[in-house]
Formats: sequence, C-alpha cells, structure tokens
Amino acid sequence: MSDGKDILNRSTDPAVLQMIAKAEKMGVTTVWDRYDAMTPQCGFGETGLCCRHCLQGPCRINPFGDEPKTGICGASADVMVARGLDRAIAAGTAAHSGHAKHLAHTMLKMAEGKLREYMVKDVEKLKAVAARLNIPVKGRKENEIAFDVAKAALADFHEKDTPVLWATTVVTPGRVKVLTDLGLVPKGIDHEISEIMHRTLYGVDADAVNLLLAGLRCSVADLAGCYMGTDLADILFGTPKPIVTEANLGVIKADAVNIAVHGHNPVLSDVMVFVAKEMEKEAKAAGALGINLVGICCAGNEVMMRHGIPACTHSISQEMAIMTGALDAMVVDYQCIMPSLVTVAECMGTTIVTTMDMCKISGATHMDFSEEAASEKAKEIIRIAIKNFSKRAKRPVDIPNIKTPVVSGFSVEAIVAALSKLDAKDPLKPLIDNIKAGNIRGVCLFAGCNSVKVPQDRNFTVMARKLLKKNVLIVATGCGAGSLMRHGFMNPANVDELCGDGLKAVLTAIGKANNLGGPLPPVLHMGSCVDNSRAVALCVAVANYLGVDTDKLPVVASAAEAVSEKAVSIGAYAVAAGLPTHVGVMLPVLGSPLVTRVLTEKVKDLTGGYFIVDLDPDSSADKLLNAIDARRAGLGLG
Repeated sequence: MSDGKDILNRSTDPAVLQMIAKAEKMGVTTVWDRYDAMTPQCGFGETGLCCRHCLQGPCRINPFGDEPKTGICGASADVMVARGLDRAIAAGTAAHSGHAKHLAHTMLKMAEGKLREYMVKDVEKLKAVAARLNIPVKGRKENEIAFDVAKAALADFHEKDTPVLWATTVVTPGRVKVLTDLGLVPKGIDHEISEIMHRTLYGVDADAVNLLLAGLRCSVADLAGCYMGTDLADILFGTPKPIVTEANLGVIKADAVNIAVHGHNPVLSDVMVFVAKEMEKEAKAAGALGINLVGICCAGNEVMMRHGIPACTHSISQEMAIMTGALDAMVVDYQCIMPSLVTVAECMGTTIVTTMDMCKISGATHMDFSEEAASEKAKEIIRIAIKNFSKRAKRPVDIPNIKTPVVSGFSVEAIVAALSKLDAKDPLKPLIDNIKAGNIRGVCLFAGCNSVKVPQDRNFTVMARKLLKKNVLIVATGCGAGSLMRHGFMNPANVDELCGDGLKAVLTAIGKANNLGGPLPPVLHMGSCVDNSRAVALCVAVANYLGVDTDKLPVVASAAEAVSEKAVSIGAYAVAAGLPTHVGVMLPVLGSPLVTRVLTEKVKDLTGGYFIVDLDPDSSADKLLNAIDARRAGLGLG
C-alpha cells in the first residue's frame, strides 16, 4: 500500500481517486498496488531484449554491447526485438478479428433464420457494404444480402487467391498500390496471424527487416478485422447517431440494480439493454427503483453510442466500479478484463459473470452464452444482479458524486449527415473548406488504453487541451475516448473553454445548422477499439475527395497511454495507412537500434507513416502539430 501522496499520482480522475483511497483503507489490492510490487521492472523486457519462445531460454541480450550479444540460437538483438513486436501485432490482430468473426457467425445464423433476437437494423449500411464488396443488392431480400456479406466476411479469414476484401476495398486506390508494391496486402486474416507465429518460431525468420514487413502486413489484416467488426455491428445493431448521455462513477445509482457490461463484443451487451427494460418489474418487486445498466471499456462504448447507456469507468480503473459497493453484477465477454476483478468483487458483494468459453476466470460465475438463447441468458444474469441487490439494499454504498454530460455516437455516416445540413449536395465540402482555411488545422485520432505507468488520463487530457486550442479536430475511440469523456471533453458546454477560435466556429456552425441549440462537443466519440476503422473511413473519404492518398493528409494518431497488444496492432496499421502515429509509453524496441530506426524513420519512405514515441504529453502534442503542419505544407496549405 502507498501513502496519500502516491495515490494522487495514480489517476487524474477525482472519482477514481476516491475509490483508490477507499481501497487503501479496506486493504483491497488494486492494479496500482500490483504495479508497485513489480517495480523495478525487468530492464531487458522493457527494451525487448528477452526471449522465451523456445525451451532453451529465456535468453537475455546485454543492451550495452557486451556479452551476451545473441540468444542461445544465435538470434541478434534486432531479430529478438522484431520477433517480439510481430507477436504483439499478431495477438492484437487475433483479438480484433476474433471479435469480427464472432459477428460474422452471428450474422450468418441470423440470415439463415436461426436467431430470433437479431435482425438487420441498418438496411442502408448492409446495402452499402454489399456494394463495396461487389455483392448484388437489387431485387434481393435483406437476409439474402446479409448471408452473402457474412460468407464474404468469413472467406476473408482464410488464405485465398484474391486479396482480403476488407483490406483492399476500404482504403484509397493509391494506398492499395502502395501496399501491393510492398507486399503488404494480406492473403487472409487468420493466415497472416498464423504466419507470424510460424516465422517467429525458433529457427525460422532471422532477418529483422523481413520480420517487420511481415508485421506490417499482419497489421493491415488487423485493419480488415476492425473494419469488418464495425460494418457488421452497424448492420446488426444500428449505425450510431449522436446521443446524449453521461460518464463517470456517479452514473451508478444506490437505489437501483446496477449491472456493468464489460469487454468488447456487443452480441450479448446489446441484448442486455432490451432485456433489462423488460425486467424492470422484477427489479422493483425486489425494492429497487429499476435496473441501471452501465458500461465499462468497449462494451460500454458499444451500448453508449447506440443506446445512450452511461459509462461508469474505463480500462485501468475497472476495479473502482466494484469498490463503490453498489455494483450488483459485472457481465464480461472478452478482452481487457482483469482477473483481479473477482478478488475485488468478493470484498464488495458483486458477482462477476463470464460468458465466453475463451474468457473464464477462476472464482467467477460462468454462464455459457449462445446467440440462440441470448434473451434467456440475459435474464439469468439480471436475476443474479437483482438477488444481489436484495442482499446489499441496507448496506451503505460509496458512489462518488462525479459525472459529466457526454454527446456520443459520431459514426462517419452521422458526421456526413451533420455536414449535409451545411451543404446537402456536397457534404464533405464544408469540412474540406475549413481545413483549407485553417479553421481546422488538422485531425487527431486518440485511441488505446490507460497505462498504470501513467497517472490515469494525464497524457490524453494534456495533449487534447493543447491540440484543441491549436484548432485540431479530435476524434476518439476506445478507452482513450473514455478518458476524454470523463474529463468533460465530450460536453458541448466546454467548447468555449477548450477550443481555439477556428475550431469553435466550425463546431458551432455545424451544431446550429443541425438545430442542436449549441455546438458539437470538443471531441467526437467514434466508438470502440474496432471502430478506429471509422477514423480510417473518414480519412479515406477526405483523401478521395482531394484526389490524394492518406499519407498526404494533415491527420495524425495517438495511443497516448497504450497497454494492450491491440494498441500495437492498431498503431502499426495506422503507420501502414500513412499516418504519423504517437505512442505515449515506451514500446519494447529500444534494445534494437535498427528496429527503432525503421519504425520511427525508415518506414516513412515506404508507407508515409511512422511512429513517434514520446512519454511527455506536452512535447508529444508539439510533435503531432509539427507533423500536421508538414502535411499542410505538402498540400500547399498555409
């Protein structure tokens, strides 16, 4: 445990700080305590100079040039680091594409008439995706089109003679040529993941540059998986539109049955929204005012942007939702779920319900989920929560009185629809005109997680404040979006305080044209981790409008507090798409000067994108501004 001064360095969110202090008093170990116990961390691992991929190791290479200079097999520092990075990209790709594959199987069963809880919610999106894939639409029933789209999605996972459609049809023609010339077009999503695991095996690929190119190709497969996940979710659950809601721990209600959905896949969480409404009477019969569904991480993002479900917290502070003592159940699917939740839950009377065979946690209540019985499973979970509410109804709870308004749900379709109120015939023209005029200096995508190595949300908020004042339009996804929403960056009332004059004028004009009674929020929430594809789609639309490739645009990306291997794969495909991409925590690559140089310099000559690794948020923002200005100059803009 730490002293009070140390606690203040753990998060910049006052609600989270309250719960950390409570955990300290109760003797409940949290992620920050476990981090402290791990310090100092292994210096070899932090630089990527350790390998345990075979049973002769683990091997460690001396970072200062002395012996040992190779692993037991003879692998150099460059090879060791490149192999480790490739495996991280493959893991991230497996996670995002696994999410997409789940949705594809759900859509296929829906199209075959096997599921009663699921249907096509956005027919226009279905037709648009089908047309992009060259699937006939005219005169066909929705389920017939959906069947073919689902089959095309599943075909993209396997090695085939034709390229991965969700890679080659979603970028500019110029980017297709760049990727083709470099051999970076994936042959199949699962194929690329499998090949990375093969080539990084003991005794296979030992050329660092060759390894890095394979990693980039796998990252393009990750883009395909993300884009597919977004497309299929929009078709099945609806394409998001702007919606008003709230965020932070204050959205938990003492007198309601509180259920948190946590993870990444909307297949269950979306059903939970509707079933919870049906079961209000059961909750009230137990003495509750009703059922209060709240979100954590990207499952929270999914139901927030489609249904207005409030987000209670994100990423690194997930344990803190349980520390309130008011959370009756937390239902999880997969990804970014700390096993420690079970231990914290035991102290606070919360039931952790796991729902996927690939994500069981010892001590949790497991409930096998199937799409065929989605409603029944949702009801079982909600009844567990109602029972827990009855037990804790008379116990005191400790909910921080902190929450902030949020306007969420800015899909590309929603952004174009808002812009069409300014110019119905040419919706992108107002955006382009304001970029050319400098009212919008550029665009930055904030993505990724929170890291325990950074005071929670600090990098995101420091960088966002600086970029907004410099008239950079910010879009955000995942727990990066969560950081910004909890600090008021998605509250339209804060535009005057946060934005430069040019950006303020643009956001206000769009809001006025859409009869919103005020501006758009300072930061536009685009969705979950897979929805980084929405940012790519926006870039591609602007690039095609201007007749240039994406590597020419004044657009940058930042994973300011990255944790997951998913953030590594997202960053890699942003670089493959030609974007300057910032990472605010140290990547395990410094043990190889070659790999570091390739990622931060040499790759720019190949794809136009490159990594910026900088742990200081203030100087990071300056570097992104410099990158934006260089792109503006390249386009002949002032």
